[in-house]
Amino acid sequence: MAIRVLNATSLARDLGRWRTESEDHSGRKRTSRPTYRALADGVRLLIHDGRIPLGVGLPSERDLSSALDLSRTTITSSYAVLREEGYLISKQGARSTVALPDSARPNGILVQTRNSTGPVVDMSHAAMAAPTEAMLSAYNSALQALPAYLSNHGMEPIGISVLREAISRRFTERGLPTTPDQIMVTSGAQQAVRLLLGTLTSPGDRVLIDHPTYPNALEAIKRVGARPVPVPISPSSQPWDLDGIRSAARQTAAKVAYMIPDFHNPTGRCLPADGRAELAKIARDTSMTLIVDETMVDLWLDAPPPPPVASFGRVSGTDIVTIGSASKSYWGGLRIGWIRANPSLIGRLAGSRAAHDLGTSIMDQLAAGFLLQDADAILDTRREQLRERRGVLEAALAEHLPDWQYRRSTGGMSLWLQIPAPVSSALAATVPAFGAVLAAGPRFGIEGAFERFLRMPYTREPAELTTAVAATAAAYQALAPNIESRQPALVF
Repeated sequence: MAIRVLNATSLARDLGRWRTESEDHSGRKRTSRPTYRALADGVRLLIHDGRIPLGVGLPSERDLSSALDLSRTTITSSYAVLREEGYLISKQGARSTVALPDSARPNGILVQTRNSTGPVVDMSHAAMAAPTEAMLSAYNSALQALPAYLSNHGMEPIGISVLREAISRRFTERGLPTTPDQIMVTSGAQQAVRLLLGTLTSPGDRVLIDHPTYPNALEAIKRVGARPVPVPISPSSQPWDLDGIRSAARQTAAKVAYMIPDFHNPTGRCLPADGRAELAKIARDTSMTLIVDETMVDLWLDAPPPPPVASFGRVSGTDIVTIGSASKSYWGGLRIGWIRANPSLIGRLAGSRAAHDLGTSIMDQLAAGFLLQDADAILDTRREQLRERRGVLEAALAEHLPDWQYRRSTGGMSLWLQIPAPVSSALAATVPAFGAVLAAGPRFGIEGAFERFLRMPYTREPAELTTAVAATAAAYQALAPNIESRQPALVF
């Protein structure tokens, strides 16, 4: 298959102000770089940040020279630097492809100057504690309703009707008319992803993904033998590169795309209505099935999201499949997810599911159904808690790590932080000794991307968030001498 090639105009846009002065990892300004060197540094920065996916081809020298208004000699020299440093791999008779040299991968820095004397705050999971009273009430109600289901075998491959009706009603209220026969209940959203990939893809098929993305979705793609095709999420005001998605779909002939347009995990960004319409059109034009992950859709903090992406698709619903979950909205221990799809696909999924299990717990389904009956009241409280904790986390970052950058999430459960130095894995390995557990940036990408990023959720209690940020700052400070000593291998 032909190599996927970046569009020169898109690359020029992402490079931004690449000719201006730059910073090294200690924050010192570096100036007077030759133009070809500055361009190579800009490209390397985009590679490390995951905004140029590994394995793609850079634009031709002619196209990029035109887009940047530079001589081809300058472009040739920049590409030569990238080849020398291992960021471009050349093969005879084939286009050079983007790579990450061994010297730029996680380098094993580990500093443990003390053992944590207090409790360790686990910040590796973006999940809240349960709303205790609501959860107990839901399970008590479920227990009262259970006898009606005890007279049969209790195996429901597509879910009990009362829950499917509740889920379809929620979709309809959000502007996407839905009937119960379009719903399958699963044991969490992760099973939904796995079932869909197993049914819609074959080994070797390409699957388009947001980059960064949800780590367990990446694992599911790999488990079915498919190949993820990353399309970067930009830190700009327009994070989804729709032109890039269309180009990647056409160049790779991807059969499936998995995307998180509703308070994206880990960045917290939300795709606006016009972007949703264009995304649906791309799926339709390229005959690609779009799997839309809505597990964060209820957790809007600043404004409700636009209508579901599937509302912009075909009436038959064959090109857009939606998955959702009760786990993020209510409690991670409530393993209830769902798939909204064309009834014919629901039937295929039910057949495939028999190889994994024969249905989801009746008690959990009943409890989820009761929670959905009073969803708005519960979710209003959850959203207010998240708003407060987001503010606490932002204040702690401003105090302890003022040079770390981020764009405020508009929903979801986390901030996607940009670190001055590409040491995310080293930091995640070091910080437990200071009292916190973190999820390193590369967990959310492929082939070592996002060493300059870290996901930090705001789901813990306010005091725990402040403690975790202070611990992170102390660990980062402890890494500083090691970063400085290894500077030549890490400088962009």
